[in-house]
Amino acid sequence: MQKRNTLKLIAACAMLMGASSAFSQEVIKIANIVELSGGGASAGTNFKNGVELAVKEINAAGGVLGKKIQTITSDTQSNPGVAKGLTQKAVDDEVFAIFGPVFSGSIMVSMAESRKAEIPNFTGGEAASITMQGNPYIFRTSFTQATAMPKVARYMSEQAKLKNIAIIYVNNDFGKGGLDMIKKALATSSTKIAAEISTDAGQVDFSAAVLKAKQSNADGVFVYTNEEESARALRELRKQGWNKPIVGETTLTGQKVIELAGEAANGAVAHVGLTVDAPIPAVRAFRAKFEREYKYISDHNGMKGYSGIYTLKAAIEKVGKLDRKAVANAMHSLVVTTDKEPGILMNVAFDKNGDLDRESFLVEVKNGKQEVVATLPPLNPIAVNKPAAAPAAKPAAPAKK
Repeated sequence: MQKRNTLKLIAACAMLMGASSAFSQEVIKIANIVELSGGGASAGTNFKNGVELAVKEINAAGGVLGKKIQTITSDTQSNPGVAKGLTQKAVDDEVFAIFGPVFSGSIMVSMAESRKAEIPNFTGGEAASITMQGNPYIFRTSFTQATAMPKVARYMSEQAKLKNIAIIYVNNDFGKGGLDMIKKALATSSTKIAAEISTDAGQVDFSAAVLKAKQSNADGVFVYTNEEESARALRELRKQGWNKPIVGETTLTGQKVIELAGEAANGAVAHVGLTVDAPIPAVRAFRAKFEREYKYISDHNGMKGYSGIYTLKAAIEKVGKLDRKAVANAMHSLVVTTDKEPGILMNVAFDKNGDLDRESFLVEVKNGKQEVVATLPPLNPIAVNKPAAAPAAKPAAPAKK
């Protein structure tokens, strides 16, 4: 009798497990782990909103493989330790993919958890070291510094013709990675480095840093800090009468930076991987939809989150099934073109490391607005613009006997 009851209990448990598994497959669960407070609040909020806008569109169009996407959003507080804990929770929640964190220092800590669980993890972090560790489950939504910095170096050396520059950088994983890559890119150029000036994340007073840049007698300054610090650096540069070229990367001329820096942002030049001002119809359409939904203009982080979700959609549809490991494998050779998937915003190709390649832009802030002054080609135009692979074919029906 006791044995029969035990067998019934096991059978009941098996039925419940089956029911749970079937329920979990009703939606595609995605963890959106981002910086909603602390120093990364601006970047994380834009990224989150971009993700949610893409999910809203995809679900309205029927979902992915007929299944709706469900997002679970949590705040890292811009703290790598919190980001790691939230990633562990996402693993316990059996999500299909993780988006975020955006900050390089946080993803460097948290991605070990998603890797162990074999969960595809998309990040907005740009530190070159993120994808240099052989993690097959990490994918970028933006350029790595190893791709972006050679383009900046080429501008400073060949177009701006700066003989030497002072570099103001933030002393964290993001900033140190950028410093290493810009030094490497400039090593074979005619532009020399006059000074390397370290600053802290969240630093408020840039008077000493700017004074050091002036004392170096450099022809220009390269600023590589996070958004809010970039705005403070720009204001201080103008306050101290800096009238030489100010050059940077994406974080120097973002919409939030322009708002915070005001007129001090005018004249700043930057290489950007993504900008809502790009002369591309799909990008202009995204800008309009984002502004209509959230009542403000997205920065590049909103585009990262938005295009990242559409990248995941393309990878799932290429595989033809909800298999996290197969999707991660497909990502390492994924090419998506806007004629097949407009939500990707620009043609894009991923490599074996999870790094992406696509067009980028040189922008200048004029009259309080970011203006695109040049479109730069992908590093490998042939790979980026080749036709997208066809979705996985359905298994052939068994032959009738």
